Amino acid sequence: MSLRFRLNLLITVLSIGFILSVGYVILSGTKASIQEGVEASTRVSTQLLDTVIVSSTQNPEWGYTHDVLRRFLQSLGHVRGSEITLYSISGALLYHSPPSKYRIEEKPPKWFIDLLTPQEKSVTRFVRFGRLEITPNPIGAIREAWGKAKNLFMIGLIFFVLANVLVYWTLGRSLKPLGAMLKAINSIEQGKLDTRLPEFNLPEFERIGHSLNRMAESLTAERQLEENRQLTALIQKHIEDERRSLARELHDELGQYVTAIKTFAVGIANRVNANTDGAGMKEIGASAQVIVSAANQIYDGMHNIIRQLRPGSLDNLGLVETLKDVVSVYQTQHPEIQMQLKVSGNLQSGNLQSVGETVSINLYRIVQESLNNALKYAQATKIDVALAKTADGALQLSVQDNGIGMDVDAVDQTKHFGLLGMRERAQALQGTFSIDSAPNQGTKINITVPVNNKH
Repeated sequence: MSLRFRLNLLITVLSIGFILSVGYVILSGTKASIQEGVEASTRVSTQLLDTVIVSSTQNPEWGYTHDVLRRFLQSLGHVRGSEITLYSISGALLYHSPPSKYRIEEKPPKWFIDLLTPQEKSVTRFVRFGRLEITPNPIGAIREAWGKAKNLFMIGLIFFVLANVLVYWTLGRSLKPLGAMLKAINSIEQGKLDTRLPEFNLPEFERIGHSLNRMAESLTAERQLEENRQLTALIQKHIEDERRSLARELHDELGQYVTAIKTFAVGIANRVNANTDGAGMKEIGASAQVIVSAANQIYDGMHNIIRQLRPGSLDNLGLVETLKDVVSVYQTQHPEIQMQLKVSGNLQSGNLQSVGETVSINLYRIVQESLNNALKYAQATKIDVALAKTADGALQLSVQDNGIGMDVDAVDQTKHFGLLGMRERAQALQGTFSIDSAPNQGTKINITVPVNNKH
């Protein structure tokens, strides 16, 4: 059942209820009016006939009383609202008042007559040689009421039909925008987020259309954001793959060359040490030692680069041990700053295997970038890194320092690539990223990442 039909049905029921209420009020008033008219007619007729009876008794020369009454009633004719009957002493009918001819063309139904006929008792007068009865009979008034009721019913019926047609047409015209709204909602549901509603004349529909358009715009922005997240995640994955490949190449190729150079230099140095009598042997030995030292420095530098590109412990030992290693390395490089890693008890047992490689590498990169920013800009003396697992299984990472802080509202984070990169990494993991900081109150970076996905 459509909304248009329901509203029209409701208005129809209300209209019928109103018509019935008006009809009840009118019929109640008509019945009271007929009752009052019958009482008055009966009272007047009784008083008039009583006067005739008394006058006939006082004037015997007029004849018998029943004959005087008959002649009087025959001259009187019909009395509105009353039916007068005269009987002889033996019960023979002497006179019966003629029926009412008022509105004789009206034929009210029996139920209507019974509804309006008052419960008024007949009046009986006994006279010499006769009996007089006055019975209430408001048939003329009832016919008049029936005629008015029919006219009122016809007018009400015409009004009712016209009103329903007008309401049905008006509702159809007014509710026409609902079709466009439903079509737009179905289009948006099917993924057509460029669907927009036009302007409507009714302010209510205009507000609904405006809200629906804004919702479509928000969904479009959300879709673009999700696409950007997916693109960012894909780019980061390719970057990590390239870093892993580059680290492997450095380790396998350059590492072998450096090891070979060092081996050759050590062999030269050992030979020089075994034969120190030859000319220039000392210089050759010293040069060999320089080559060995340089090879060691190259090897250490190469391992630092490999660690930056792809920490080997992340694949072998997991996220927690890798974070311990990176904090330890930064602590060694900056002994003047106190650094600490806090891991919640439910992560100490190494139950992070379900986290996945993508989450692990991104959290590692966020910690790495956070530490670099704190060392470069914070002027801090203490840096705390905390990793915990919530009751719903999400990972919470925070990096906090006691440095100079910053006014977060005044900083355009989109122009700070370190902060932007961390935010994009967190959002690519369907997580949240926030910064709590104030001037001279340090900075705290908070990341929450769900781990119930297939990263």
